[in-house]
Amino acid sequence: MRAAPSCRCPASWPWLLGACCAGILLASGTAGAGPRGPVPPPRDGMNVLFIVADDLRPALGCYGDSLVKSPNIDQLASRSVVFQNAYAQQAVCAPSRVSFLTGRRPDTTRLYDFHSYWRVHAGNYSTIPQYFKENGYTTMSIGKVFHPGISSNHSDDYPYSWSMPPFHPSAEKYENSKTCKGKDGELHANLVCPVDVAEVPLGTLPDIQSTEEARRLLNIMKTKNRKFFLAVGYHKPHIPLRYPKEFLKLYPLENITLAPDPRVPEELPAVAYNPWTDIRQREDVQALNISFPYGPIPEDFQLQIRQSYFAAVSYLDTQVGLLLNALDDVGLSNNTIVMFTADHGWSLGEHGEWAKYSNFDVATRVPLMFYVPGKTSSFIRPGERVFPYLDPFTHVSDSVAAGKAKKMVELVSLFSTLAELAGLWVPPVCPEPSFHVALCTQGPSIVQHFNSNEEEDDYDTDYDHDYDIEDDHEEPIAFSQYPRPADTPQWDSDKPELKDIKIMGYSMRTVDYRYTVWVGFNPSNFSANFQDVHAGELYMVGSDPNEDHNIYNSSLHGNLVKKFLRFLKR
Repeated sequence: MRAAPSCRCPASWPWLLGACCAGILLASGTAGAGPRGPVPPPRDGMNVLFIVADDLRPALGCYGDSLVKSPNIDQLASRSVVFQNAYAQQAVCAPSRVSFLTGRRPDTTRLYDFHSYWRVHAGNYSTIPQYFKENGYTTMSIGKVFHPGISSNHSDDYPYSWSMPPFHPSAEKYENSKTCKGKDGELHANLVCPVDVAEVPLGTLPDIQSTEEARRLLNIMKTKNRKFFLAVGYHKPHIPLRYPKEFLKLYPLENITLAPDPRVPEELPAVAYNPWTDIRQREDVQALNISFPYGPIPEDFQLQIRQSYFAAVSYLDTQVGLLLNALDDVGLSNNTIVMFTADHGWSLGEHGEWAKYSNFDVATRVPLMFYVPGKTSSFIRPGERVFPYLDPFTHVSDSVAAGKAKKMVELVSLFSTLAELAGLWVPPVCPEPSFHVALCTQGPSIVQHFNSNEEEDDYDTDYDHDYDIEDDHEEPIAFSQYPRPADTPQWDSDKPELKDIKIMGYSMRTVDYRYTVWVGFNPSNFSANFQDVHAGELYMVGSDPNEDHNIYNSSLHGNLVKKFLRFLKR
């Protein structure tokens, strides 16, 4: 039996020391108690810890990124099944979160912006936490789970989804304030924003507060012996890239490189380009006087953005590590399913783009992993730790995923997947249309893929332009979409309001290709006209993994529109 680890949190991190060491002391006090054999979960089902990051692309060690330090998420991956090809249904916060929390696609939630509540605007759809609540779970929300505001009824969908009012960190209100110290010594509202935590308002940051609240609630659930569904939404690495400044030490600027494809591809349709308007609103970016819409951002500042994004990811990793460590502390690692994902990715200069707001892999592909005690990892003995906290400044990550699944999967499948893993009745597939149906899902459970291995899923993707993309109708597909107000980049191209949407870009991602068609869209009746094609994109990802060479105009692909229509009716 392994002894509980000693308290090794750096004393220079006052924001981390208390939480880390308190957890280790608690673990030391309980080590060795109880029976010596592995303990199976109680018969009434497992708890669920639902962790979602904001704007996190799979820039993690467990996804093959050799630069990023993410030992705690990598450790989770080593005890989980990790989906290598998981995709969001729209690369912007509110539509993506409402989509995966209801198990419905954006065309069914009718949310493409931030300005409507699906229960009023589309249908009274059940959510994942609501379903667990109705099945006897105490459901709790911490941080950014639903997008706050109109899209969740200014309440994070409480009381429908949650057993108690959701928790939002008090430091959240300072995220966009002038708290970033510039070279002039003054405070600014910058994009790149490493901070001294002791000097910011309240002396803390939102994600630190969220972890502390999660630890508190886990202790309460343990004490009261309640079955729970705890959702923890972390803000980072969402902009501003505001994080404890010590994390910059992990990424010396000389080790940072530009994106492999930092220029706008010649064959990219103008409608497909997102002009990163939210980035442009930050004071440090405004000072660069960058032309609209294509820029580019000066290369030295591109490197700083990438450096701070990776630093923010490592900061996020420490919070995930402390949260998982708390699960060990209260002795619930043996009977709690842990799911980790993000609402969408984030471009870091690829295609000359920044932020999300597109259909490219860098914007739609997300990390997705499930830890299921007894299924993805063996049960542990009392006193042993599944998730000891790992210091990214000293730990050399050697973790590998317990299982890697290469199947194309979608976040819209989270509802049915978590229901099946928890032993609940899996909601049925939605009929067409399903606006009147409260409980159904448009994404099938992906539990069937948990036991697949790399060899079984390893497709030959080295195809040329003659590959018959119309002859693979049974292939797994990930489906995404993004709205635009016009054929050319506008100031509202990234986040058009519903009334201004004129074009919808529907995108299919298979193991072999990404096919996107930009068609006319009528916001008054939410209809797409596939006869009104404004532009198209086709990338053969075997030979073009970065999606740089659009061969839409030089390939035969007439039946792909028919495939889209079949898919939309599924």
